[in-house]
Amino acid sequence: MVRSGRKPRRCVVGDEMFLWSVEHAHRMDDAAPLVSRHQDCREILAVRRHGARGRLQIVFRRDVGRLVPDGYLPSGAVGTADDVWLNLHEPGTVRALIDEAVARGWNAGDPTTTQIDGWALFDGVASRRANS
Repeated sequence: MVRSGRKPRRCVVGDEMFLWSVEHAHRMDDAAPLVSRHQDCREILAVRRHGARGRLQIVFRRDVGRLVPDGYLPSGAVGTADDVWLNLHEPGTVRALIDEAVARGWNAGDPTTTQIDGWALFDGVASRRANS
């Protein structure tokens, strides 16, 4: 598994501070032709409340009609074949994803790592971002 990421950034939501980072992960298949060696590409937004041990991983996996960076798209870009895009490096997008995850039951104080499908949050966040 190949992973690349960045140093965590801060996001303040109400009275709470969250740390977040974006990373890309995939498996390498050295036996495959050069253009298809990167398998199971995904963008992962990792979020945790400052001082908490648990974290949230919002995972966007490449699939039919669902696009993630794979050598052609820039880091953090996730979108649909309908040309709707989110940039996971934008603080407003991160804030909207945190709000959507909390609205769906994520508890920032949970000491475990919770992983959720980012595409389940995508439409709600894209609507919030389009209306802001």
